[in-house]
Amino acid sequence: QLQLVESGGGLVQPGGSLRLSCAASGFTLDYYAIGWFRQAPGKDREGVSCVGTSDSITDYADSVKGRFTISRDNAKNTVYLQMNSLKPEDTAVYYCAAEIISNLRLRRLWVLPSTWDYWGQGTQVTVSS
Repeated sequence: QLQLVESGGGLVQPGGSLRLSCAASGFTLDYYAIGWFRQAPGKDREGVSCVGTSDSITDYADSVKGRFTISRDNAKNTVYLQMNSLKPEDTAVYYCAAEIISNLRLRRLWVLPSTWDYWGQGTQVTVSS
């Protein structure tokens, strides 16, 4: 059974860092693009970042560019989201998602939650002093 499990969330002060992990089980991530999304209370799910199958493509929401870095370790079947210089507005539940998708479609459609078929259960990130 295909499963994604996020971890690494928690409470951090503004300006701090966290690294989220998205571990896959039941399938190999080699053939899947991965997206990170977040959802704050009362808000829509928002695309944060994506990575193509071989790190050939990465993209970020404007709100996190220069602060977040996505990477993948196919040997560990895991994708990471390094989050630095965290702000209170980064507070949300963070989800990873997986999809087999061409690079062209990934560039155009990654921010849409409907693009992704497989989702993890989410991990809470709270940025507060």
